[in-house]
Amino acid sequence: MSPLFRRRAEPRERLVTLIRKPGCHLCDDAQLVIEKVCGDLGVPWEPKDITEDQDLHDRYWEQIPVVLVDGEQHTFWRVNEERLRRALTD
Repeated sequence: MSPLFRRRAEPRERLVTLIRKPGCHLCDDAQLVIEKVCGDLGVPWEPKDITEDQDLHDRYWEQIPVVLVDGEQHTFWRVNEERLRRALTD
């Protein structure tokens, strides 16, 4: 099916991934925003620890925290609540 005619995913069908590491205050801040937005919208989210996955470490070490929406990089370092909300509902 052409991407032009694909049904837009409902928020609960989306997935937010937070790539983080222990002891990272920016990661803690990002998680608070993700918990709020995903909780409000009913979007599932998952944390991934960069210290437990070599591929994630190699790809994102200098950018953490990194937020993925449906597997695509949405942002890094700081998470803007309104921008994340728009990404999940537009």
